Amino acid sequence: MRFLVVAGLLVLVALPAWADKDPKIERLWKAKCASCHGVDGKAETEQGKKMSMHDITTPAWQKSITDAKIKQVILAGVDEQKDGKHKQMDPYKDKLKPEQVDALVAYCRGLAK
Repeated sequence: MRFLVVAGLLVLVALPAWADKDPKIERLWKAKCASCHGVDGKAETEQGKKMSMHDITTPAWQKSITDAKIKQVILAGVDEQKDGKHKQMDPYKDKLKPEQVDALVAYCRGLAK
């Protein structure tokens, strides 16, 4: 019985996190970001591993980067050599609306929850 109460409470706590995910932004993440970052943000994809991408769900990563930096990377992209790996991400400044970029920043933050 105690287990059922605890399980029920966990579901109630998790519901708001599921409820506030915008399906349009989830589709945008899956279309533009998930092939490298993974659907879950852990970068355990072929491309994510190839480029030694960070797991953006970790508290350490979340703390190490500002919303402004995430936005800058989305808009300007990445093209750099680091630790012998070529890291590349297309820029989206001409492909996404400002509100989509802001929503993706929030989505990145939400992956840590």
